[in-house]
Formats: sequence, structure tokens, C-alpha cells
Amino acid sequence: MTFPPFTDEHQLIRRTVRDFVEREITPHRKEWDDAGEWPGREVLKKMAGLGLLGIRFDEKWGGLGMDWWAHAAFVEELAHARNGGVTMSILVHTDISTPVIHELGTDAQRENFLRPAIAGDLVGALGITEPGCGSDVASLSTTARVDGGDYVINGAKTFITNGAFADFIVLAVRTGDKGHGGISLVLFPTDTKGFTVGKKLDKLGTRSVDSSLLHFDECRIPRHLLIGEENMGFIYIMQNFQGERLVAALMCTSGMEVQLNDAIEYGKSRKAFGRPIVGYQVWRHKFAEHLTGIRAAKMLNYHAVDRINCKDDAQVEISMAKLFAGDLAQKVAYDCLQFHGGYGFTEEYDIARAYRDVRLMPIGGGTSEVMKEIIGKWTGMFQ
Repeated sequence: MTFPPFTDEHQLIRRTVRDFVEREITPHRKEWDDAGEWPGREVLKKMAGLGLLGIRFDEKWGGLGMDWWAHAAFVEELAHARNGGVTMSILVHTDISTPVIHELGTDAQRENFLRPAIAGDLVGALGITEPGCGSDVASLSTTARVDGGDYVINGAKTFITNGAFADFIVLAVRTGDKGHGGISLVLFPTDTKGFTVGKKLDKLGTRSVDSSLLHFDECRIPRHLLIGEENMGFIYIMQNFQGERLVAALMCTSGMEVQLNDAIEYGKSRKAFGRPIVGYQVWRHKFAEHLTGIRAAKMLNYHAVDRINCKDDAQVEISMAKLFAGDLAQKVAYDCLQFHGGYGFTEEYDIARAYRDVRLMPIGGGTSEVMKEIIGKWTGMFQ
């Protein structure tokens, strides 16, 4: 058996994504970072025209109905955008906000939210993190009280990627008692009265895309926008995290490949003491170590993809993949920047942006510390 089992069809997805990214995104990578925003609606609509926003979603709703291997090829090629913020914004739409609608939504919800999201007519976001609640999802306090046939929502969310321009938010709210048993997920249209976008957070990296503070003041939405069952939201969130964490590991690993390849090419032309700096043993050995680590990360990713593609429980494998890739990415970015010397500290080369952007990887979607807790728990370490 060939592993990974990428077919010609998967490779076509890969080429389509690479061509699109290098034509429509990469040339603007610095411009959008400097501006602190990117034309998300316009770019997502173009991606939809190529069928890229619903690769593993059912054809009934406008998707391609392909497998996780096709989606892995899609995610890996996005790294060639050389802009972590734009890549993250795209994946929030394709992998963080919409999968739960595909898996748990009613046909009406899929028709009204998923289909137009796949078509690029609506943009999605996920609203979980709050000013006082990050990794401890069970402690969220944004409430949704029942009033007749409606939910009335009050509270705040923060660090919400796409929050400033999304058309809908898959929103975690408290509908029951304290703790994980009282959380629900709802589809929240952002044109709802009482919803406001607060300040745009000034971040270290991923500067092309917003991460916003959102406010909900007596926001009334119909109860039929509940996703799945009431008070089952915590379980749904944990399930949704698996796809989010897996694409984070894939994105991280392909990003490392781009950074290291760029560094090696730079080192072939940059000379010090009369010869190319890539020829010095200290860097040859360092890059050999990183090439080995990246290959290990990629194989761990592919093992997790294989598990989830077979619909097996892949929580441990995905947690390991994210932990390993996220932590290794910090070392690769550090060494690639160091290799560039003073030029790496400037905005002339992509490594400066990559160095900023990659710092999010051991934090977003579950910190490295949380990944270690999951691995320890599910492997019986704490028993």
C-alpha cells in the first residue's frame, strides 16, 4: 500500500489550490498584513468558484463529497500564501464554523447557512472564547434564555477570527446550569439587533485578519437556530475541535516546509567569509535535523488523517500531531530567521511574518498544555 494514499484526484486539488494561492493571495501577503485586513469575501467567492470551500461536504449541499485526504492536500497548499492570518481566516470558514452545521444541522440550517457558505455567499465564524474563559470552555457565561419561540442572548466573545465581517457565527451559549452540561450551540446571524463588534485586537501576528471582541445585548434569534440538541454543545465543541486541530497541524507542518525551503534557497546565494552560508556545517546539520523533524510531523499528521478518514477515534493522534507540529514550528521559524541574520529581522523576507504568525500555533484551538493533558488522560497515564 502506498502511504499517504494521495490519488490523481487529490493531486489535482493540490495543483488547483497552489495555482490559486500563488496568483490571488501570495502577491498581496505583505500589503494585507500592513493594512491589517484582507478582502476575505472577494477571495472566498473566487475559491468557491473552484469548489474549494466544501471539499469534504456532501454534494447535496454544494460540496465535492471528497475525503479527508483531499482536504489535507487543500490545507497543505494554503501554506504557499505565506500569510498565516489569511490562511487561518480561510480555515475558520471551511473547517471551524461550517463542519458542525454539515454534521448536526437540520436540512433547513444546511440550506440557509451551509449551502451559501460553500458557495462563498456567506462567511462563517466560531464564537467560543470569552474575555474570562479560554481553554476552560465549560465555564463560558454568555447566556441564551428562552422567551417564547426565541433565545435572547447576552454576553461577550473575544479573539473571534472573522468576527468583524462574518455573516453568521456558530455561537456557544449557556442554556442550562453551570458546567459543561449546560452549553448549547446556535447559529447566530450577525445582522441580529443588539449585536455589535467591539475593538479589533492589536496582535503580534496573523495581522491580516481580524480577531475581534463581540458583544451581545438582548439579541433575539429563533429557537430553530439551535444546532443539534440543547445542552449538548460542549460535546459538539469537543468533536469539532478534532478537525480544527488536525488542520492546524497540517497547516503548521506545510508552513515549516515553506520556511525551510526558502531559507535554503536564500543560503545558496548569501555568502559569508567567501562561501554560501548554507555550506557551513553548523547550518547543514541544523537543517538536516529540521528536515527530519518535519518529515516526522508530516507522518504523524497523516496517521491522524488516516484515522479520522476511517471514522476512528483519532483524538490522541490529533492531539499529538498538533502538539508536535506546533512546538517544532517555533524552533524552525527561530532558526530560519537566525539563518537570515539581520535581514531576517526586517520585513524584506517572509520569515519575519512567519515568525510572528507561527507563535499562535501552540495556543489557538487548544494550547500545547491542553494537548498534553488529553494525551495523558486518553493513554491512561493518570490512572
